[in-house]
Amino acid sequence: MAGLSSNFVDTCGYRTHFIEARPVRPLGQPLLLVHGGGAGADARGNWEQLALPLLATSRRVIAFDLVGFGHSDAPDPERFDYGPESRVDQMIAFIEALDIGPVDIVGNSMGGRTTLATAIRRPDLVGDIVLMGSAGVDRSMGGALAALTGYDFTHAGMERIVAALTNDGFIADPAMIQYRLDLSLRPAHAKAFGATMKALKERGGLWIEDAQIASVEHRTLVLNGKDDKVVPVEHAIKFLRLLPNSTGVILPHCGHWAMIEHPHKFANIVTAFLDQKF
Repeated sequence: MAGLSSNFVDTCGYRTHFIEARPVRPLGQPLLLVHGGGAGADARGNWEQLALPLLATSRRVIAFDLVGFGHSDAPDPERFDYGPESRVDQMIAFIEALDIGPVDIVGNSMGGRTTLATAIRRPDLVGDIVLMGSAGVDRSMGGALAALTGYDFTHAGMERIVAALTNDGFIADPAMIQYRLDLSLRPAHAKAFGATMKALKERGGLWIEDAQIASVEHRTLVLNGKDDKVVPVEHAIKFLRLLPNSTGVILPHCGHWAMIEHPHKFANIVTAFLDQKF
């Protein structure tokens, strides 16, 4: 695998940052990785060290920063709507700008909801889908989500977020905590995160209507941690009931971050699914 590259592309009037890895002889369609919506989330922190290298052994893999996160621009909330459809607009513009559609997509949490909504609006741009601890059927703002929506921009607050997103036996790397904290404290991105959480609270979650979810005919893998405190297994089961061409995998001893908690298992399962081995 060649080294990772870091680039920007114009989307919807602002810049989107992305990283990518290309094997010497890529096979199959490119794979797009989409992170979730916790404070300090970005493509590098979620994918670079573990999942991305494991997935890029045979195909081009791209991971981008959602608007207001990572190194993508963070437009002023006074002039920009941080509701969920803005991220769908971004994903569509990103896929078109790189001319990679239809592209297989792995979406985690808010990134899964964005992937599903993109498949509903522009099914021609989306190939196979992996929903990992995906939002989309949640209409409750309680429980572990409080660590995200009530984030106070402190080191302890970031520790609470990571604890909420992982299984109880997971030992967080202090460097990961600090990396996410540093990203979250940049003024423009802190404002963007606040606006994103405000939009989520006002909307009452990142749900999509059941009928719209059921209209998605793409091959879909619903991957969920058995110990996910943010997206419980019951949500994964609902996705499986709604999505007509879905397959499910439930990982034990796993929370919301399969790609970080169990990177090799995650990569093997995703690769097998995309290679249509099950």
